[in-house]
Amino acid sequence: MSDFWTNVSRYPRFFISSLVGLILIILTPFRNLLKVKKFRILFPLVLIGFLLSLYFILVNMTGL
Repeated sequence: MSDFWTNVSRYPRFFISSLVGLILIILTPFRNLLKVKKFRILFPLVLIGFLLSLYFILVNMTGL
């Protein structure tokens, strides 16, 4: 029975390491884009535009 609880206690560590790995895999293409000077200027503009769009959508959806 102690093996069972040992295995159960490993799940949170596995979940966290899997999540960190997934985030790193997702962010790798963006890191590679930042190496190109043209995209280094364009990336912050696109990010700000995305965040502003998300903000306005949420404000209109909630009616604030």
